[in-house]
Amino acid sequence: MNCFSGSIILGLITACAACGAPASEAEEGATASSYAVHYTLTPRPAENAVDVTMRVRQTRGQLRAVEFSIDTKRLSDIVADGALSVDASKVTWQPDRRGGQIGWRVEPSKKRGRNGYDALMRADWGIFRAEDLIPRAKTRTLKGASARTTLEFDLPKGWSAVSEYSSLEDPIEVTGNARRFVQPSGWIALGDLGVRRETIAGIRIAIAAPQGEAARRMDMFALLNWTLPELTAITPAVDERLTIVSAGDPMWRGGLSGPRSLYIHADRPLISENATSTLVHEVFHVILGIRGANGYDWIAEGLAEYYSLELLHRGGAITTRRYHRALEDQVEWAETASSLCGESSSGATTAAAVIKFRNLDEEIKKSSKGKYSLDNVVDKLARSEKKVTLLALQRTVEDILKRPSKTLQADELPGCENFAANEEA
Repeated sequence: MNCFSGSIILGLITACAACGAPASEAEEGATASSYAVHYTLTPRPAENAVDVTMRVRQTRGQLRAVEFSIDTKRLSDIVADGALSVDASKVTWQPDRRGGQIGWRVEPSKKRGRNGYDALMRADWGIFRAEDLIPRAKTRTLKGASARTTLEFDLPKGWSAVSEYSSLEDPIEVTGNARRFVQPSGWIALGDLGVRRETIAGIRIAIAAPQGEAARRMDMFALLNWTLPELTAITPAVDERLTIVSAGDPMWRGGLSGPRSLYIHADRPLISENATSTLVHEVFHVILGIRGANGYDWIAEGLAEYYSLELLHRGGAITTRRYHRALEDQVEWAETASSLCGESSSGATTAAAVIKFRNLDEEIKKSSKGKYSLDNVVDKLARSEKKVTLLALQRTVEDILKRPSKTLQADELPGCENFAANEEA
């Protein structure tokens, strides 16, 4: 592994001292049961890099050790005080009793197959996920100790930053999950940005894209005005914030969700010719947070695609005639799918899942004489923080129907036999 040069080390330490949380403020956050963690992200566009520092303040060694895996092709120049161990794939850092700091450099640009970048640094902007810069870490702490985490951006002149967090705090408070060690997550846009903000259905939305990129911010708001009220009517278990970042080529020409945030390519149609919507699909993922367990990606993807149609129809963005024609198109596409279960859901598999959930919705409505629908299932799934399995889906529906669902019987779900058998075992 490389080490920071002397000048970079000096700059890193100086920057941390100048840009980190003030000592008095950080130490107020470091109590017998908590410690303060502060991240600083410094983009180096000329070098296609981002420098990351993690500064810890504590009173009695609440944080004993941090361990994270690394990709040495993208992460390098690791330096720290305290005890540091680095091998080919793992970093272990043991800060001093009163804290300390560790820093590293990341090459953020990352291709997604042959179809563009899902993380990119350019001369005047960058778009990536916090997870691209800050590896997910395991910690060893005193019993019951938890982190109070903050974040800041040390930006070139004229740059701004948009993330899933409120930018009103300085430094930014990192929130969003119940873990004892909270790390920044979600999509980040940096650079000379154009940003629009709005509140729809109680959700504070920021849409950001680099200046000059053909992102249709106001069109996105219009579509969300039609669909978000319908989505939040299904369940109150939604986040209060949504950040959308966008850019054109050479970014990946699709949509990708993250915690309280999503990316969508600037040229992606907001409503496709088949009447589905990548934007609404990804918003469903972000707002409801339903994720499929291993082998059951079709559950999350099928629900998101089905509701991209449902919400457009309910909100009046497409007609009833167009809605039914879109479902007919999904039926034709589904005929080419060989199975539902698998590591990832292809287009045809997702289409098959859409039809499966359409049939399940009809079964629930018919059995309950209109009292319940698939919305009630989605509400229950959205309230759970666990990844959804077939068994969990079946039991959720059974709680509503008071009997097993015919639509979700094993012989109605091609390719799921082995997954279901392992789950029951």
